[in-house]
Amino acid sequence: QVQLVESGGGLALAGGSLRLSCTASRRTVSNNAMSWFRQAPGKEREFVATMSWNGASMNLADSVKGRFTISRDNAKNTVYLQMDSLKPEDTAVYYCAASLSAYGSTDSTRYRYWGQGTQVTVSS
Repeated sequence: QVQLVESGGGLALAGGSLRLSCTASRRTVSNNAMSWFRQAPGKEREFVATMSWNGASMNLADSVKGRFTISRDNAKNTVYLQMDSLKPEDTAVYYCAASLSAYGSTDSTRYRYWGQGTQVTVSS
């Protein structure tokens, strides 16, 4: 069993920045893709970003390209989401997810392990 714990959420002004962190309880996630999803009130969970096990491959949703950056530190079992130029439409609960494979997917059903989520609120 793998536990994922997110941190770093909070309130930001439009145009501001936040950095989310997700730490896994087991080192085995260093062999797995790690990803971020988000869910806004009344909406379905959507893909945000993913990074392969070794950091060589990544993918970001079109809505966040050029503003968000995903990175990981396998020595710390941690994946990060740097969010810059935040917009009110980025307001959501952000979830970290660990894949069972080395390369990530935009499909949330392909992830087995999820964090509890961290709230990000962007005010205009």
